[in-house]
Amino acid sequence: QVQLVESGGGLVQPGGSLRLSCAASGIIFRINSMGWYRQAPGKERELVATITSDFSTNYVDSVKGRFTISRDAAKNAVFLQMNSLKPEDTAVYYCAAWSITRTYWGQGTQVTVSS
Repeated sequence: QVQLVESGGGLVQPGGSLRLSCAASGIIFRINSMGWYRQAPGKERELVATITSDFSTNYVDSVKGRFTISRDAAKNAVFLQMNSLKPEDTAVYYCAAWSITRTYWGQGTQVTVSS
């Protein structure tokens, strides 16, 4: 069952920006961390960014300085501001949330960066 709903994907030109949003669609108990994965055609799924309960953030090297993850813990929501987008950022982006007992997943939103 899908527990997170995400939006904000789309088609942009290289150098453009998108903001992805993800929020709980149901009751989620004590989320510890949230983050974003992405999966491009022919590639393995990779963890793009995470944000912890104390708002500490981490990013995969390829997006550092370009992407910013943020969180609204009260709403169990997570956001990904994506700037200076590159064609290699093209992928389906999935939000995720971690509790002590399980991982919750979004349905995925397509991001396409192309001229």
